[in-house]
Amino acid sequence: MEELRKLEKVQRMLEFMESRGVSNSDHNSNRFLANLILFFIEPCGDLAMNDKCCLLSQLMPTLSSAFLEDAYQHHLVTTEQENSGFQQSLVGNALLRCNPTKEYSLLQSCDENTAMVRLDSMQMANSTLEDFCRSYFMFHGLDVSKPQSIFKYLPILSFTESYIYQLDKMNEKLLQTPNNGKSVFGEKDERGTGVLVSYISNDPVRPLVIILEHKGLLTERIREELRHGEEYWALERKLCYALINKEEILVEDVMKAIHLKSFDYRVLNLLLYQLRGAKVEELHMKFLSISEFLVEDDVLENNFNILRMFIQIYGASTAPAMLAKCISEAEDKYETLLKSLDPQLSLSYQKRCAEATKEGGKVSEHPLGTWSIPTVIQDEELYRLKLKSDRCFYLNN
Repeated sequence: MEELRKLEKVQRMLEFMESRGVSNSDHNSNRFLANLILFFIEPCGDLAMNDKCCLLSQLMPTLSSAFLEDAYQHHLVTTEQENSGFQQSLVGNALLRCNPTKEYSLLQSCDENTAMVRLDSMQMANSTLEDFCRSYFMFHGLDVSKPQSIFKYLPILSFTESYIYQLDKMNEKLLQTPNNGKSVFGEKDERGTGVLVSYISNDPVRPLVIILEHKGLLTERIREELRHGEEYWALERKLCYALINKEEILVEDVMKAIHLKSFDYRVLNLLLYQLRGAKVEELHMKFLSISEFLVEDDVLENNFNILRMFIQIYGASTAPAMLAKCISEAEDKYETLLKSLDPQLSLSYQKRCAEATKEGGKVSEHPLGTWSIPTVIQDEELYRLKLKSDRCFYLNN
């Protein structure tokens, strides 16, 4: 009788879904959705419906096939149902056997494997996109002041950067838990950390790769840059964990991370060549790669930056000089390549650099701006504790 009542509930929900136009032609998919909705609207403590929506929205990007595989195995062990007859293939295994076209179609019906981006990721990626359009479009003969030049290519560029940014933020969350789930602020979140590790370590760019491949935009070079992104995230975790745990840091790893760091700009640039159906201009790629050299990030959240690593390697007194040497070498390469550009393009890019410097609130006689070595932080743990204490003071007063 209980099973009959459950079936009746599912059937009524199926009818409701059809009346709202959210059903499709696949019966199994509709039944799955009906059961999910019924589960979702069931009371659960004092959680309001809006709380459930927010919770589901936050969790969805982390539900990878690897995580579901782990959950399934855990379910088998804890319930002793190894031979229960559940033979359904998981999506992750199915993807490996599919050709790209079928793979893409499968992804459209399986949210946990679809390249999805959140609104906040799109909003936060906007500054990078604006900078890319204003700094890189000129290398493609595109006029950034004309809306049609931007909007013709914006959907793919925006989606790609937002997806990469979303993964980058996940990786940054892992940087806050370098000690067995204990964050740099002393809090624990082992379950959340486990989910993030599973997702970020299980080919997280694959859904994006599949979509780009389906759109005919994927090249081996774009695929390689996306692999560089995964390599950078892994190096960032390795270096920042070593830094916070006072372990040895190799300068080779630091320099490699620096060169990999701006992979997203290179992905966007290569995509723009594909969208335009144009051949990659190697001189431009090489010049822009040098110009992507960035120095400083915040240390509060345990993010990667070159000065922090140099302090660990060379010591607080020598690190600024080594950083200056590194910057000087990059500037020499930059100046050499700048002279190799078309004169009009060179002038346009220098004008853009001057605008960016002014917009950043800096004043410089040099059109490209000047480097500023930040204050050396010798004891990062003490620095974080002081900032946390200051925050608490201001919140309580």
